[in-house]
Amino acid sequence: MNSCKEEEQQLKCAWVNGPIIVGAGPSGLAVAACLADNGVPSIVLEKSNCIASLWQYKTYDRLNLHLPKQFCELPLMGFPKTFPKYPSKHQFISYMELYANKFSIEPRFSQSVETAVFDSDCELWRVQTKDTEYMSRWLIVATGENAEPVIPVISGIEKFHGPVIHTSVYKSGADFINQKVLVVGCGNSGMEVSLDLCSHNASPHMVVRNTVHVLPREMFGFSTFGFAMELLKWLPLRIVDKVLLRMAHLNLGNTEQLGLRRPKTGPMELKNVTGRTPVLDVGALSQIKSGNIKVMEGVKEMTRRGARFVDGQEKEFDSIILATGYKSNVPSWLKCCDFFNEEGMPKTPFPNGWKGDKGLYSVGFTRKGLLGTASDAVKIANDICKQWTVKGPKNCCNAHIILRRETQ
Repeated sequence: MNSCKEEEQQLKCAWVNGPIIVGAGPSGLAVAACLADNGVPSIVLEKSNCIASLWQYKTYDRLNLHLPKQFCELPLMGFPKTFPKYPSKHQFISYMELYANKFSIEPRFSQSVETAVFDSDCELWRVQTKDTEYMSRWLIVATGENAEPVIPVISGIEKFHGPVIHTSVYKSGADFINQKVLVVGCGNSGMEVSLDLCSHNASPHMVVRNTVHVLPREMFGFSTFGFAMELLKWLPLRIVDKVLLRMAHLNLGNTEQLGLRRPKTGPMELKNVTGRTPVLDVGALSQIKSGNIKVMEGVKEMTRRGARFVDGQEKEFDSIILATGYKSNVPSWLKCCDFFNEEGMPKTPFPNGWKGDKGLYSVGFTRKGLLGTASDAVKIANDICKQWTVKGPKNCCNAHIILRRETQ
């Protein structure tokens, strides 16, 4: 087999004796650990210079897990008992580092995947980075739902005189002291960034373009998410939603009076169908009620000094923060594959979206957070282990063998 293209004689070629995993975030680490636990070697390719680069480089300082730690554990290893109920960003990063060390996961850093394609002639996946082409029978896509920031198109944004940043580069409200800030987006990030700005004497104006479910993070001392999970064991989804909304009304009041209109579909059903996560309030709602966070309708257009809104108001701002979320980047590098849709999500919904054809797998695309990641990682490892046992090489001590093609 000609393992390197003639025009790429400088490219190193690597046969991987096990699956290729693209991405060293929680999803990639989880599936690598499950494979290792089953005696199957793998190689993890990571475009950044560290594990969990989204958490390390693209999250704000005050971030804590929005769900209790038992719902955010990766397979085979829980959080340290000393960690609080809602671990901080830095605690979660340290947990992932401990996890990688425990399972001897050593990703290949600075290996941004440019293309991945299935070679039907040799029935192998060819995964190309800047300097290496990796080949394997299995490819596991673990880049996840949140690989790239979503930058919305806003009329006139180029005219605005001040800085415009995405929450992926926002760190702290300390950079916005005494500023009037427009926060575009009202999800968990938009709410929490607005709250953080308040704590640093800034004046946030939060744009609410769509309907949104806001729930208390806890109800009567219990995690709202955990409470919902228990109810779902006994009650239909729509009944659980009715219970959650009733209790949210008792805890938070009528959020529609604050400009936060609720969707007609309940929070858990909406999450299942569309992936839209309800906002779990950690203090922003009280700041909205007190007027410290102003709720604004959609932006009609930006001006040099500020914004015009759809309700006719016009206001000046010093800075703009886009709390507009993230998206998958799979379509930019995975070629000739109909397993993913145009948005880079598996076409087959959870719980069956983890396995494609020809040795292709996906993990971290369930829209169900780390619980979904853990579930898929276990399934993938078990499936590959069966193939490894039946067809795999008897000698699996070496995870890969590097082959070089000498320049003629």
